[in-house]
Amino acid sequence: MRLSQNFTRTLKDAPADEVARNAQLLIRAGFVYKVMAGVYAYTPLGLRVLENIKQIVREEMNAIGGQELIMTNLQSKETWEATTRWDEKIVDIWFKTKLQDGTDIGLAWSHEEPIMEMMQQYIKSYKDLPAKVYQFQTKLRNELRAKSGIMRGREFVMKDMYSLHSSAEDLEAFYAQTIEAYKRCYERFGIGEDTYVTFASGGAFTRFSHEFQTICDAGEDIVYLHRGKNIAVNEEVLEDAIQELGVSREEMEPVKTAEVGNIFNFGTEKGEQMGVMYADKDGVQKPVYLGSYGIGITRVMGVIVEKFADDKGIVWPLTIAPAKVYLVQIGGDGSRIKADELYDELMGRGVEVIYDDRDERPGAKFADAELMGIPYRVTVSDRNLAENKYEFTPRNSGETVLLTHDELLGKLN
Repeated sequence: MRLSQNFTRTLKDAPADEVARNAQLLIRAGFVYKVMAGVYAYTPLGLRVLENIKQIVREEMNAIGGQELIMTNLQSKETWEATTRWDEKIVDIWFKTKLQDGTDIGLAWSHEEPIMEMMQQYIKSYKDLPAKVYQFQTKLRNELRAKSGIMRGREFVMKDMYSLHSSAEDLEAFYAQTIEAYKRCYERFGIGEDTYVTFASGGAFTRFSHEFQTICDAGEDIVYLHRGKNIAVNEEVLEDAIQELGVSREEMEPVKTAEVGNIFNFGTEKGEQMGVMYADKDGVQKPVYLGSYGIGITRVMGVIVEKFADDKGIVWPLTIAPAKVYLVQIGGDGSRIKADELYDELMGRGVEVIYDDRDERPGAKFADAELMGIPYRVTVSDRNLAENKYEFTPRNSGETVLLTHDELLGKLN
């Protein structure tokens, strides 16, 4: 990507009404555009980050047998009435509307019931189970609070997976397998060390669940940790949980966290409510077991910005950055020709580059490189042309070294 051809521009200041640091930086760096509180559009740069996060999740979900699909955002009232969750006393974050003929319609906040309704058409026998499907989709939730930038949106991208099973044991085994897959996702995002599997309330889903909580000062939750036993409990269920886990409150350390994922074991509840049955080996009709597993794709992006940003801007982990290299050209025609050649070479080698070929002063280019948070800055300047060397500056350290062409390629390949 040549910045001279990019339609977005970096900004000195974020919108005055934006209080969340993640959104302030993402807006200033040109990754998102704020439409209204809790609602953001993603520019080509922001979309690259989201797609990189999604690809990591896709690979891990496929590795445990997930099949990708995409459901509709429009949902029928009748589908949700079967489980009472159309009732706003049960679920209070619905966006609802009507079709032209007066039919009540809900805008998707989740997909357990619609998935079960669809799978009922395909699940007839124990031979059809287990079934594991997932999607990346925009969810809509009428959140009362939307002041955390893309960490709590009224419109957001989510990966939600659903697994249907013929026994509690099979569901529990896959549930445990999914926990490990989620751990791998967070490791690959760069936040695995500070992300904990957390005992939590099931909320509108079920009585208890497991959350994935990342230590983050901008988070909205308090989690109690027992680091020695690797136990984490959300504050809202602390008293109930510590009795079951065999630890005392005094042993637990409170930390501020942001939820980046959650999983739920519904057992046969949804199958019974919706009449989603299968025939066992003896031909007896039994309700299917359901598991539900979510990762907030846009939320992960916001949490990463909050965790790693410094006073100069965003610091993207290499695995999800929109590019590996921020290429800066400084000087006259000689350095421009050299930078053009390097850009073509790196792109040809599969190294994604953002090329700052704009007619801007060096200080502005360096400031934008730091604000945008690309992992490596490479500078081509007239001063270093004679020695055929390049300035190489990792974003996370800010320490510049001079490298030959071959040394540079060795660093980037």
